[in-house]
Amino acid sequence: MALETLPFDAAPYLIDPKAQAELLTDALETGDAGYIANALGTIARARGMAQVAKDAGVTRASLYKALSSEGDPQLTTLLGVIKALGIKLTAQPISG
Repeated sequence: MALETLPFDAAPYLIDPKAQAELLTDALETGDAGYIANALGTIARARGMAQVAKDAGVTRASLYKALSSEGDPQLTTLLGVIKALGIKLTAQPISG
């Protein structure tokens, strides 16, 4: 008999804003757009996708699509989600 597995969703475990920030920081440091979108989606699900979508000014369905690992959100969507999540992005020069 084959072992059945289910996809893991970290959202129910990411209730602490500090843990959410660490996930997003890790994603941003990789520069991988799919990982960044997925991390934002995980954080949005942890906080309540419907409310985040409303606060970001987009539909829930479009937010799910944009923040999937295959998604490629427009900059306006990304900025709206960042604002709705209450996250502050900063820039630092890459030290060489």
